[in-house]
Amino acid sequence: MKILTKAEEDIMQVLWVLKKANVKAIIAEFPEPKPAYNTVSTIVRILENKGIVSYEKQGKGHVYFPILQKEDYSKQSINKLVDNYFQGSFKHLVSFFMKENNIDLKDMESVLKNINKND
Repeated sequence: MKILTKAEEDIMQVLWVLKKANVKAIIAEFPEPKPAYNTVSTIVRILENKGIVSYEKQGKGHVYFPILQKEDYSKQSINKLVDNYFQGSFKHLVSFFMKENNIDLKDMESVLKNINKND
């Protein structure tokens, strides 16, 4: 998996929502203060070089779109998180979040019911 920087991930979040966008449209989705055009353009080209986005020529510019799907990146990121911080154990991950967020057994049972319902 290619690791994304925070800035690259922020741009990918926008592209995953918009599906296709030029640099101006990407910038428009950011809160104030908006990033500089050159900064976003450079990051998009880096993502293109990494094989994470591609583009279509449109007039004098480019319209970018994601090649890497959000679901695939999410799975890879979660697996890396579990491996790096929870000794590869999803049980440790769930236990950590239960403790840190004061999730009681009743809430956990509700989560399990929802998981089983979706299977």
